[in-house]
Amino acid sequence: MTEIKADITLDTSGLNCPMPVLKAKKAIDAMGPGQVIEITATDPGSKTDIPALARRLGHELLGTKEAGKTMHFYIRKKS
Repeated sequence: MTEIKADITLDTSGLNCPMPVLKAKKAIDAMGPGQVIEITATDPGSKTDIPALARRLGHELLGTKEAGKTMHFYIRKKS
């Protein structure tokens, strides 16, 4: 995956479901159109929950990256 420049970062490491999704939604709601957020999570459920949140809200999942138990999600907010 090529390097994605995030405008905003959100670290939800150590939080369990549903907190990563709730915090991600709140952060995305506060963003401007076209901005990119990097969400870091360690909860295994986030692997499916964060991409599902992006789809449900109509935003673009630019990519994901895993490093051990840590996952990084990159989402671009649509208008």
